Amino acid sequence: MWIEKDNHLFGNFEFADFTEAFAFMTQVALVAEKMNHHPDWTNVYNKVQIKLSTHDAGNVVTHKDWELAKLVENIYLKWTGH
Repeated sequence: MWIEKDNHLFGNFEFADFTEAFAFMTQVALVAEKMNHHPDWTNVYNKVQIKLSTHDAGNVVTHKDWELAKLVENIYLKWTGH
């Protein structure tokens, strides 16, 4: 689900429609805010692309990125029922 490339983690997520994608982003935003670790992301209709890196560490992938990635993945799996 996650690909590490060029000092970033990349994840692509697809939903039934825009409403589901936006609700997913809202849940991720709450988790990210609690961690004080915010994603770089885009949303086009039912697709959400997330890019993670740790700015404080010089924009490289750290344990904080992997921790947030796992939480994002768990949220996604709840939405998609997998």
